[in-house]
Amino acid sequence: MKENLKTTHYNDGTIIPNITNISEWLTLNSGAYCWYDNDISNKNKYGALYNFYSIVENGKLCPLGWHVPTDDEWTILTNYLGGENIAGGKLKEAGTLHWLTPNTGATNETGFTALPCGGLYLDGAFKSTTTGGNWWSSSLEGGTNWVWFRFMGYSSAYLFRSDVDKTPGFSVRCIKD
Repeated sequence: MKENLKTTHYNDGTIIPNITNISEWLTLNSGAYCWYDNDISNKNKYGALYNFYSIVENGKLCPLGWHVPTDDEWTILTNYLGGENIAGGKLKEAGTLHWLTPNTGATNETGFTALPCGGLYLDGAFKSTTTGGNWWSSSLEGGTNWVWFRFMGYSSAYLFRSDVDKTPGFSVRCIKD
């Protein structure tokens, strides 16, 4: 997809709960979404922030015929774009309309147009709009309850791979089956 997912329903029509109470969000073990800063005006620009449970709960977060990329699929994309050191720049929106200066290495030559959509972090704070964005994979780190995700920031062309528990609110991009 060319933009972050912003659905409020699973592809079977079931409503995804919009959780705006941070204390409640941090204790969830079921699917949920929110808008950055709990402000719906961020919907069209950044899409929704989902917890990992919304991805794995029923496998129906993306539209029919699409899925949340696995860690391996993110790695294939990263390698195709020349490796972690430069892949982020090729995915980020060029310029500083949304990204903080200097937005290092940003060319958007892929048309992915990654925006600094931030996230809802484990400390219960919304952070990083203008400075970074986080995108879920659908893959658990081998043998753990931690999940692989990708991060891009304003000061680097790097596409970071890291792991986190299932709680944060991160963006989702779907890919065709």
